[in-house]
Amino acid sequence: MSENKTELKRSLGLIDATSLVTGSMIGSGIFIVTSAMARDIGSAAWLLIIWLVTGLITVAAALSYGELAGMMPNAGGQFVYIQRAYGRLVSFLYGWTVFTVIQTGVIAAIAVTFANYSAIFFPVLDDNLFTLGTGFVFSSSKLLAIISIILLTFINTKGVKSGKIIQLVLTSAKLIALFALIILGIYVGLHTDVLTNNFANMWDASKTVLNSDGTITVTQLTGTALLGAATATMINSLFSSDAWNNVTFIAGEIKEPKKNIPRSLFLGTLIVTIIYVLANLAYLALLPMHGIPNSTNVLDSGIMFASNDRVGAAAASMIMGNIGVFAMAALIMISTFGCNSGLILSGGRLFYAMANDGLFFKQATELNKNQVPAKALWVQCIWACILCISGKFGDLLTYATFASLLFYILTIIGVFILRKKEPNVDRPYRAFGYPIIPGLYIIVTIAICITLLIHDTVNTGLGLAIVSLGIPVYYFVMNKK
Repeated sequence: MSENKTELKRSLGLIDATSLVTGSMIGSGIFIVTSAMARDIGSAAWLLIIWLVTGLITVAAALSYGELAGMMPNAGGQFVYIQRAYGRLVSFLYGWTVFTVIQTGVIAAIAVTFANYSAIFFPVLDDNLFTLGTGFVFSSSKLLAIISIILLTFINTKGVKSGKIIQLVLTSAKLIALFALIILGIYVGLHTDVLTNNFANMWDASKTVLNSDGTITVTQLTGTALLGAATATMINSLFSSDAWNNVTFIAGEIKEPKKNIPRSLFLGTLIVTIIYVLANLAYLALLPMHGIPNSTNVLDSGIMFASNDRVGAAAASMIMGNIGVFAMAALIMISTFGCNSGLILSGGRLFYAMANDGLFFKQATELNKNQVPAKALWVQCIWACILCISGKFGDLLTYATFASLLFYILTIIGVFILRKKEPNVDRPYRAFGYPIIPGLYIIVTIAICITLLIHDTVNTGLGLAIVSLGIPVYYFVMNKK
C-alpha cells in the first residue's frame, strides 16, 4: 500500500535549493586541484583567471538553465530538457553517462576522499583488509567509503526532510569554515611578502614536470602553448565546480519551482565562484607558487608540491601550525560528507524520471511511504559502491568530465531549439542576456572541448567512448520492449 504513491511532494524552499547547489559543488576539489593547476600553468595571475573564467562559465550556464527549469519544473531536470529538445536517444545517452560514471563516479570518489581524510584521525583506516592478485587492494578506508554511501542513502530514503536538514547543516558548516580560511589566510598572508612575491612576475607562465629521479623540468609557456595548457588544466577547476545542475533533478520536490530553481542556480553558482576565487587568493597569500619537490617544509614545498597535493591543508598549517592539518582534514570530511548527501539525494530523482519514461529499471518508478524513490536511490548506491571497490572511478571521472561538458553544451543549445520549436510555451524566467550569454557559453565551451581533444586526446576519446556505449544499450532496451 505504501508503494502506490507516484507524485513527489514539494517541500523544499529557495534556501534548501540554494544549499543543494552550493553543497553539491563544494566537495574536495577546491582543497586539492590547485596544486596540479599550479604545476600546469606556473603563474599566479593565470591561475586566478582560470578559476574566474570557470566561475563565469558556470554562472552563465546556470542563468541559461533557469529558462529550461522554469519551463519544465519536473523531476529529472537536465534529462527532461534534453529529451524535449532532442528526443529519447540523446536523453538516454545523458542518463546512461550520469548513471555509469558522472553521478555514481563522483559519489564514489568523494566517499573515498572522505574516508582518506578520516584516516588522519583514525590511522587504522590505512590498513589493507585483503588483496587479490597484484593489483586489487581492499582497505579499511574503502570499507568506510562504502558505509558512508549506504548510510547517506538510508537517510535519504527516510524522506526529503531528513536529507535537506543534513544538507543545510553541513553546507552551512563548510561555508563558515571556508570563509574563515579565506579571511584568516588573507589576513596572515598580508603580513608576509609571499603574496607580493607571487605577483612579482605574475604573467610568466610555465609547465613544471616532476621527473622520476626527483628533478624537475620547467617549460616556458607562451602563445598557443599557453592557451593549450590553460585550457587543459581548466578541467580541474571545471570538475571542482560541477554538480550545480543537480538541483534540477529534484524539481518535483521544490516549492514554486518556476521561480526558485532559476534563483537557486544563480545564487548557488555565484556564491561558489566567489569562494573559489578567494580561496585561491588565500593560498597565494600563504604559500609561494613555486616550490621544492619532496621537501618536508610546507613553505618550501609551495603550492606546486604541497604534500599529496593537499594545498588546503598546507595553507591551514601556515595559519594554525600543525593543528591546521587536522582542522583542514575535519573541514574536508564535513565538506565531502555534505556534498555526497546532496549528490545522493538528487541523483535518485534523475533515475526515477528515466524509469518513468521506460529508460531505467521499472521498479525505480516506485515511491516509498515517505514519497521518496527509494529503489532508485538503492540502485545508485549499489553501483557507486561497486565503483568504490573497483578503484577505477578516478580514471572514469577524467573521461566523463569531457562528456559532461558536451551535454552542458547540448542542453544550452536546447534553449535556442525550444525557443524556435515552442515559442508560445510559458517561460516564467527567460535566460538572462539571451542570445548573447548562452551563445558565448556555447562558443567558449566548444573551444575548450576542441582544445581538450587536441591536448588530451586519450581521455577525451575515452569519454566519448563511454557515451557511445550507451547507443547499443538504448536499442537493446527498445527492442526488448
